[in-house]
Amino acid sequence: MKPTSGAAYPGARGTARPATTNPHPPAHPNHPHRIAIIGGGPGGLYAAALLKRRRPDREITLWERNAPDDTFGFGVVLSDETLGGIEHADPAVYEALRQHFTRWDDIDIVHRNTRHTSGGHGFAALGRQQLLEILHARCRELGVELRFRTEAPYPAWLAETYDLVIAADGVHSTTREAYAQEFRPRLTTHRCRYLWLAADFAFDAFRFEIAETAHGVMQLHGYPYSADSSTVIVEMREEVWRAAGFDETDVAASVDRCAKIFTDALGGRPLRANKSAWTTFRTVVNDRWSHGNVVLLGDAAHTAHFSIGSGTKLAVEDALALAACLEERPTLPEALAAYEEERRPVVASTQRAARASLEWFENLPLYLDQPPRQFAFNLLTRSRRVTHDNLRLRDPHFTAAVEREFGCPTATPPMFTPFRLRGLTLRNRVVVSPMDMYSATDGVPGDFHLVHLGARALGGAGLVMSEMVCVSAEGRITPGCAGLYTDRQTEAWRRITAFVHSQAPGTALGIQLGHSGRKGSTKLMWEAVYGAEPLEQGNWPLVAASPIPYRPDSQTPHELTHTQLAAICEQFTAAARRAAHADFDLLELHCAHGYLLSGFLSPLTNHRTDAYGGPLAARLRFPLEVFDAVRQVWPQERPMTVRISATDWADGGTTAEDAVEIARAFVAHGADAIDVSTGQVVADEQPEYGRSYQTPFADRVRHETGAPVIAVGAISSWDDVNSLILAGRTDLCALARPHLYDPNWTLHAAAEQGYEGPGVVWPMPYRAGGRRPRTGRTDAPKPRLALGS
Repeated sequence: MKPTSGAAYPGARGTARPATTNPHPPAHPNHPHRIAIIGGGPGGLYAAALLKRRRPDREITLWERNAPDDTFGFGVVLSDETLGGIEHADPAVYEALRQHFTRWDDIDIVHRNTRHTSGGHGFAALGRQQLLEILHARCRELGVELRFRTEAPYPAWLAETYDLVIAADGVHSTTREAYAQEFRPRLTTHRCRYLWLAADFAFDAFRFEIAETAHGVMQLHGYPYSADSSTVIVEMREEVWRAAGFDETDVAASVDRCAKIFTDALGGRPLRANKSAWTTFRTVVNDRWSHGNVVLLGDAAHTAHFSIGSGTKLAVEDALALAACLEERPTLPEALAAYEEERRPVVASTQRAARASLEWFENLPLYLDQPPRQFAFNLLTRSRRVTHDNLRLRDPHFTAAVEREFGCPTATPPMFTPFRLRGLTLRNRVVVSPMDMYSATDGVPGDFHLVHLGARALGGAGLVMSEMVCVSAEGRITPGCAGLYTDRQTEAWRRITAFVHSQAPGTALGIQLGHSGRKGSTKLMWEAVYGAEPLEQGNWPLVAASPIPYRPDSQTPHELTHTQLAAICEQFTAAARRAAHADFDLLELHCAHGYLLSGFLSPLTNHRTDAYGGPLAARLRFPLEVFDAVRQVWPQERPMTVRISATDWADGGTTAEDAVEIARAFVAHGADAIDVSTGQVVADEQPEYGRSYQTPFADRVRHETGAPVIAVGAISSWDDVNSLILAGRTDLCALARPHLYDPNWTLHAAAEQGYEGPGVVWPMPYRAGGRRPRTGRTDAPKPRLALGS
């Protein structure tokens, strides 16, 4: 029996929520007939309209605790992609929206009294209140029951009473809280405070303005949403907010102060609030989006920072996907599973972009001294959604100006500009990252290594790195690891360097020296079910900073004595002398990924109580001793780099702040660049994978230490390389898997960009392949006449 009064519902306003129960199966398992929607924001309203339009006989009730004309915020930005989906699903809603859109193409970036404008971006916005009114009208027209000023019943009652419950109740979702054990939400609070305001005039572009105040850096995000109104968001780090006294100021006074701080951007006009309050953004992630017949939508399921304008967009796209899956799948469980399967990767990608964007603004002070146009380019590409190539298509004049300011010669992509490290000049910014091949015999590199490294040297990269070359037999990871502790190994490496220098002149060859530590004596990679599996026989004893096994089933290493530390240091210096004799151009000390030197740096793997354990400065002691010893015997004109893990991706491990101090220490001892990787230190790490996911750590190290850096980690395209280099987030980009897929990756990147300058040289025997091969014809005559029968 359908209840008639909101106040009679269990869980109505003023009634405590009881413990939740398991949702019941819907009465109509194939196509839910009675649908409850909690939350009257754009996502909930649009879901109601779509579901009712598709099946007019459905009974759909929506609860919204606020009045119809209550809304938070001001303007809403929607992408062309989202609008296309709306137009296809409900032309009536699209047409109503279209009549209210304000469109613009430009982004203005104002910093230190200089404005740079980039065009071709294509935005569409309208007032949030207008959007809600359009959706209210559409829902009423279709027969959706809208219950405003009414608290929704508690979710368990709705789940027992309705076939489907859609929780669109926002970032503070009580539904998500009620079923927290099932949805398993994770909420991350970030470091900036922001205030959502409006101005009674229209900006002529999306505007970012930076204010450097006595209290710290503040920023304005502004965009028009009607002919006479703009959204204005003022944001700053928490410590800046407190130092400026905003924590002791009411909203009205805050609004007045913000208008004065950004008076130039506003033309002296005032700002106004609408239920505004200083807020800290929270990222919401849920392990599951549905439980029984209850499903999360929009901010209840996920949030993405406002700086990429995604909240309403994601909610509307959720509604589109949910409505489609309910039609396409035969049962409700299958539909809800398909909805999550479809949307989760899209949302995860958006959240990664949003996280990159919000962290860029959190770390804004790092970039203030960049050249003006590079600063603007850095801001525009901060989320990695906009790239160098994409921006060149949108606004070629702006991008060309950034390239000129950076120092790119005419018609030269950033990746093909040279870079100098000590006495070595790299002809381009591409590095073939160290990749263990596990193909040596008794540590001796053979024909495989000659072909592997030789092919990638011929492939055009500026620097080709060896795999981790072990400084002793006991320091190998596996029986197949290469070494540099015998004369035979030295001569084998010298054969490889001679080939590279004679057949790929201009390509530098680097060696990475390391010791496996507690991660040694394991099977070859392709012989193990999971990584770092112990050998079944033929094991050798392991040593490490502390006697902690890598995995529970791993061999427990012996804690190194001071005498053994001195012996290992001598092994590194002996290997460095051999590397110099083998004619390597660059030496990298491997202090990452949980191997021996990395094991000293991480508090998770170094539990020593002597001078080599405890605070970071003490944990750095042995790696620095090794570095100093190697630097002393390595030729002074040849550069040395250090690879570090900038985070352990585990609680209590190395942090990004630690990484900066580690990098600063190595630079002070003479490191020419820091190769910034992450993780692989502990087996239970929780990495946050994604495109270019490690580059923010390199970016931070570069800007806080002033040292050159090498960025690594899922950099997969030449467009990524150009973007990272031109934005000033890194100096060199190291790529691994792309070079396994294509040894000629750099040559092909040049061909695809039409570049033929000195930054990359095709080997003479390969020059005929310098253009992409032709494929089948695509220029067949097009039909011109339609002939009648």
